[in-house]
Amino acid sequence: MAIPDYQTIMLPLLQLAGDQQEHKFREAIETLADSFNLTTEERKELLPSGQQEIFNNRVGWARTYMKKAELIESPKRGYLKITQRGLNVLAKSPQKIDVSFLEQFQEFIEFRNFKKDKTILQETIGVKTETTPEEALENAYQNLKDELASDLLQQIKQSPPSLFEKIVVELLVKMGYGGSRKDAGQAIGKSGDEGIDGIIKEDRLGLDIIYIQAKRWDNTVGRPEIQKFAGALQGQRARKGIFITTSNFSKEAHEYAAKIDSKLVLIDGEQLTQYMIDNNIGVTPISNYEIKKIDSDYFAED
Repeated sequence: MAIPDYQTIMLPLLQLAGDQQEHKFREAIETLADSFNLTTEERKELLPSGQQEIFNNRVGWARTYMKKAELIESPKRGYLKITQRGLNVLAKSPQKIDVSFLEQFQEFIEFRNFKKDKTILQETIGVKTETTPEEALENAYQNLKDELASDLLQQIKQSPPSLFEKIVVELLVKMGYGGSRKDAGQAIGKSGDEGIDGIIKEDRLGLDIIYIQAKRWDNTVGRPEIQKFAGALQGQRARKGIFITTSNFSKEAHEYAAKIDSKLVLIDGEQLTQYMIDNNIGVTPISNYEIKKIDSDYFAED
């Protein structure tokens, strides 16, 4: 089944705590994942940032909201336990517990009203939706990033070939390849022989060499182009190569690159722009946001 939203998790979590025992939060997550019949892949699926599992995040927010409504409590760090109010709620056999249900409790309303601009914030962080606050923020960030990537790719395609060459150089140097900017600039674009557009050091010491093919194309790159590049690598007795394009690669191209002896990395237009954004090439940061949480160790007694 699909990963349940955090409001769907609320009632099963309260029912889990209904035995009035202290439950370790990590174990509660696993028990709930089993009850929802989540696959291994679903349990490991991450938020857009890649920093936390989606299901873990949603269980965490289900716990947080019910704590604010005083249905559960944290008797000690990393544990949860049902309260008398929580037991009273279970005794009424509710069909569902969600944000609207929790609004009957004054403590939860006060928690909501603590925000400066309730209406705007609720829409932003997903209080009234199926997403948790982190998911809403990360999804909004990813949407902005995807839109930026699309605009960036169009800029690259409309720019002269010399700028594309410069982008390739700056990106590889930023990612730790090519030694100095000067060394990389001298290597890229100086070959053009047998399907090779450039040669770059793998590290500053030049212990290994990477051969580059960079094509500012609109058409899909197929297997024949990859075979030609792989042949050029063999001709140079090279073990590693990078093929960069502003378009994309066919399924056959990926399959061929995966099975040959040489290590061949394919970077399409989408990946190229994502790397550029991550390394601040061709883009300018305008805002930075930090998401913080309570440092439990700070408040722990010595």
